[in-house]
Amino acid sequence: MSYSLVTDLARNAILIAMLIAGPVLVVALVIGLLVSILQTVTQIQEQTLSFVPNLLGVAATFLVGLPWMLQLLVEYTQQLFRSLPALVG
Repeated sequence: MSYSLVTDLARNAILIAMLIAGPVLVVALVIGLLVSILQTVTQIQEQTLSFVPNLLGVAATFLVGLPWMLQLLVEYTQQLFRSLPALVG
């Protein structure tokens, strides 16, 4: 197995991981920022206030994006399994 092949496999795996985690992380970041601004403006410093909206937003994003995420993972896995004989031999 050549170094370029291993590098290409690792690059594709990292790209898929970023595509799957990216939308969920962006939503968590935006909700966290909005809740922090709200807490600063209203001077409410409750620790658990940021947890519930963040949890709901991430869960909603995950449920909406789940078909796309699964399709992406299945396509990547099928491509990896199809290329497995060429990788071994």
